[in-house]
Amino acid sequence: MRLLATALAALLATAPAPDVCEALNVTVSPGPTVRYSEGDNATLYCHISQKRKTDNLLAVRWVFAASPTREYLMIKMTKFGSVQYYGNYTHHFHKQRLHLLKEKHGTLYKFLILSLQQTDQGHYICKVQEIGKHRNKWTAWSNGTAATEIRVISSKSSDDPTFKKKHEAWKFFEDLYVYAVFVCSIGIISVLLFTLVILCQSLLNKRKSTVKHYLVKCPQNSSGETVTSMTSTSPLQPKKVKKKKEKVEQPPAIPAKAPIANNFPKPKLLKPQRKLILHD
Repeated sequence: MRLLATALAALLATAPAPDVCEALNVTVSPGPTVRYSEGDNATLYCHISQKRKTDNLLAVRWVFAASPTREYLMIKMTKFGSVQYYGNYTHHFHKQRLHLLKEKHGTLYKFLILSLQQTDQGHYICKVQEIGKHRNKWTAWSNGTAATEIRVISSKSSDDPTFKKKHEAWKFFEDLYVYAVFVCSIGIISVLLFTLVILCQSLLNKRKSTVKHYLVKCPQNSSGETVTSMTSTSPLQPKKVKKKKEKVEQPPAIPAKAPIANNFPKPKLLKPQRKLILHD
């Protein structure tokens, strides 16, 4: 039994160790060069594929390289998912600007840089390490690296042709926006004025329709004239003074013809007189 145990221990001691040199497939986007204006927010993605074991964990580091000879470790996500800051990036100001998030079941990592400054211009390197257990110990199985470059354009810069084109495009859209707002304002004011005019006209017509005039004929006064008065149903209208209507002179009446009797009286016949003869 002792010999069997000794032989088994020797076999385990001579077992090959995992190959650490095999590289992961790591890509960074956008890249290889991306431009941002000063004050913008930058988002970098680090995509990892071809892990040796699905159960292995990943440790992700982002390194900033202002030049090929100067690299600074900025932020790291450990194999257990905790985020750590390094160097000058441990200050509260940088902690508010830098965020590292894990997405898509640990195959995609998003790195956020808020409020870009001129000092943030440079190369950003994503370094990934695959870690797994071997003989009850955490061992690195493979590594991968990818990088991209961020260029920060100053808002005061006017030499960059790309910046000029963007500025001209934004200026055109700003002018178009102002013109559209001006036209819409004129249209709204015109509609309001038209509505106001229509409302005033309707109120005036309504007020006129409520006013009714009546002619009241009064008996003739002592002078023989006919008096008329005007009344209104509108309570706001002041009382009108009664006006005397002038007497219209009428032409004299044409006398009617005397009636003609139908039966004329019969003429009376005179009695013949007797002739008297006188004798000498």
